[in-house]
Amino acid sequence: MFGFIKGKVVEIDPSYIILENNDIGYIINVANPYSYKLDNDYMIYTYNHVREDEFCLYGFQSKEEKDLFLKLISVKGLGPKMALPMLATGSISGIEDAIERENILYLKKFPKIGDKVARQIILDLKGKLVKKDNNIEIENNELKEVLLSLGYKTGDIKKIIPNIKLELSLENQIKEALKLLLK
Repeated sequence: MFGFIKGKVVEIDPSYIILENNDIGYIINVANPYSYKLDNDYMIYTYNHVREDEFCLYGFQSKEEKDLFLKLISVKGLGPKMALPMLATGSISGIEDAIERENILYLKKFPKIGDKVARQIILDLKGKLVKKDNNIEIENNELKEVLLSLGYKTGDIKKIIPNIKLELSLENQIKEALKLLLK
């Protein structure tokens, strides 16, 4: 498996680029091929998609883009060929925000994403795309999980967690959190 490939772009096609590295040309499917320039060097983060009838490389300009792609293809019914155009036409933060806010209309604007797949994306990924905030300590993960299971939103939980004293027992942390959330 390849984590990334450094090389020179020698060909640009509407759906892929060819990246030359040590006299080998790698065909890499990318979201926006025309964002690359011929004869320029790039480091492309890659994902190897292997099936019995195909071996494809998918490439990304950033680790964040690759991470979102991997989360998207983990959704039931959403493969690499549907996830890549999402990255081409939407921003990473826009896609993450749409999933967290359950914005089905935003997700349906992408090619081949219908109502059923959009709902599946939200079901599978909501709450899993939020970046770790430095204010949320490891000790508060259990508290966060309890509050999420009670139906509170991640954004609301993030706001109150810094105000909870870490030295309290989990039970008392929950009581304090509920008081703050109900204000």
